[in-house]
Amino acid sequence: MVLCGGGTGVMASAASGARSANGLVIGVRPNADRSGASPDLSAVIVTNMGEARNAILIWSADAVIVVGGSWGTLSEVALAKRRGGVPVICLGGWRVQDADGDEIAGLEHVDTADQAVRAALRTAQTG
Repeated sequence: MVLCGGGTGVMASAASGARSANGLVIGVRPNADRSGASPDLSAVIVTNMGEARNAILIWSADAVIVVGGSWGTLSEVALAKRRGGVPVICLGGWRVQDADGDEIAGLEHVDTADQAVRAALRTAQTG
C-alpha cells in the first residue's frame, strides 16, 4: 500500500507505479475537495488541512520515502524524525546538517526509485 499526497508530479508517479503493481494507493489531499487528485488513486482522503496533512501521512507510514527538495518535503523529513522509529529514505533533495556542517544521522540516501522502495520495504519489515 502506498500513502501519498495524491496530487501531481512525484505523487502522481508514485501512485501510477503502485497501481501498476496492483497496489492500493491512498491519496491524502490538502484541499476541501478532490480537485487535482491523481487518477491512479484507489481512494482519496480530503482533509482541508493544507500542509498540515503531512502529519497524517507521516503518522500513518511504516516507512517514509521523500523525493526532491520542496519545503513540504522538508516538513515531512522533520515530522518523521520527530516521530522517531520510522525509517526515512531520501531520493535526491534534502541533506540535513548540524551547526558544524556534519550530516544528521538517520536518513538513508538512495539514487533510484527502485532503491528507495527496496529500502523502505526492508526497513519497515525489520524496523
